[in-house]
Amino acid sequence: MPPDAVWTPDVYRELRRMADAMMAGERDGHTLEPTALAHEVWLRLLSSRNAEELEHGAFLGVAAQAMRRILLEHARRRQAAKRGGGARRTTLDGKDLAVESADFALDLEAALVALNAFDPELVRIVELRFYGGASTDEIATTLATSARTVKRRWRFARAWLQQHMTEER
Repeated sequence: MPPDAVWTPDVYRELRRMADAMMAGERDGHTLEPTALAHEVWLRLLSSRNAEELEHGAFLGVAAQAMRRILLEHARRRQAAKRGGGARRTTLDGKDLAVESADFALDLEAALVALNAFDPELVRIVELRFYGGASTDEIATTLATSARTVKRRWRFARAWLQQHMTEER
């Protein structure tokens, strides 16, 4: 992307769409709103030195990683403050993953760290799909692979994470 093309209203709308998709599965009364999440990602990316030089797909990947970090930090603060734990939902069924508690977010992060040691590309797929709300076709374009491969690897990643998170309990 040419310089300054990154910081357009269209990019902000994309970040907001990603945040909306991410927060759609959250419990009612979550203290982090989609707008706040999109703004935090926007600010972090603005302060990044190389964000303007990224292609669109790479930019979305970086945004998804930033969203993952923000949600993890939020979950750690929430758990550290002992503001509840709520019900644990560790299902990875359906199109998207669902986060209902700080415990789940921390369990998912531990599972993603373990998955990264096994296959870093699977973690990229999870980041783009779960944290970034990217479609199969968008992920395929970003990773320069086929949509069919992304679907297959997404199914594998979900199953691997679910198994890993079930064993950890």
